[in-house]
Amino acid sequence: MPYALSSGGWLSLILLLIIIIASTYAGILTKRCMDLNPKIKTYGQIGEFSYGKFGKTIVSIILYVDLYLVLIGYLILEGDNLHNLFPGVKLHNFLGINFDGNETFVMIIAIVLLPTIWLDDLSILAYFSATGVVTCVAILVTVIWVGVFDGVGFRNGGELVNWKGVPTAVSLFMFCYSANPVFPTLYTSMHKKKHFSKVLLIGFSFATIMNASMAILGYLMFGSNLQSQITLNLPTQNLASKIAIYVAWMSPLSKFALIMKPVAQTTESWFPPKYRDNRAFKMVLRTALVATQVIIAITIPFFGSLMSLVGALLSATASITVPCLCYLKISKINRKSSEGVFIMVFILLSLVVVVIGTYTSLRRIVEDKVHSIKT
Repeated sequence: MPYALSSGGWLSLILLLIIIIASTYAGILTKRCMDLNPKIKTYGQIGEFSYGKFGKTIVSIILYVDLYLVLIGYLILEGDNLHNLFPGVKLHNFLGINFDGNETFVMIIAIVLLPTIWLDDLSILAYFSATGVVTCVAILVTVIWVGVFDGVGFRNGGELVNWKGVPTAVSLFMFCYSANPVFPTLYTSMHKKKHFSKVLLIGFSFATIMNASMAILGYLMFGSNLQSQITLNLPTQNLASKIAIYVAWMSPLSKFALIMKPVAQTTESWFPPKYRDNRAFKMVLRTALVATQVIIAITIPFFGSLMSLVGALLSATASITVPCLCYLKISKINRKSSEGVFIMVFILLSLVVVVIGTYTSLRRIVEDKVHSIKT
């Protein structure tokens, strides 16, 4: 979030507010879709009941690619943070190739994570992943501590607006509010479904307080010098900074296997049952999936640009465009009514984010890659 704000400037907070409103409203539309058709239990089924097998296929592809790329982002994040703590670690002449610190740690983390990815029962890891709220609070507290007591301060005024960086800012904001695909599962599991809207508002409010606080404080601390992860800006010699980096490093570790599971299961479903039920085959396939992610993470090690691409191309589509389109289809609401027009406006805005944000993100990835090759 701090990097997003530094990309777009202070006025981009207005766009953040619009994204929050759109994502919250789209979440409510998801609930309405499920109320209109009680057979809907998953996000994919919303697409299926709206547009048939084609809709289910499109939604499934969006979710698959989204999770796959997010996991690559986790590998890059882990590699960057560990390299920040241990800058001297490098892998020389491994299979005839020299790997720098980031690349070395990406491979190490992947190897460490492999045993968890081979597991079928992830119930133990689920308890660790539930510490996400504690992790967010811990990072925010340590960042405040660094700003107040470790001499960094909050003296950077920042820019009012940076027009060139607005598409990146919006894409990253969108990535931070991309929880819509999990809402059907949450709604189905609730005993008192009438409280879903209240839970949704509370959840988004908490996320907004945490995200906005981190963004504003980070921007005041480091201004336009903010890197794609605020932990990379923190002085590593300070204890509070090390705590923040370690907490940020541990959080993805607990989530990686859980997020990988639906990706692995979807990939396994492409093969005949005799392979899907073969333990050795599943281990080889999941190892191959992680290997492809490692290769991409090493080839495109640009966390901010990659997450911007995910936010623009996938998060905006999954969290706003799809729920709005599906609700229009299922409810058969008059598109000329006030609510119909309201929904159409959100669809149009999300498509603008998809087109402009995706183009900007891809261009930045190419530019970053060319720059890294030259240097």
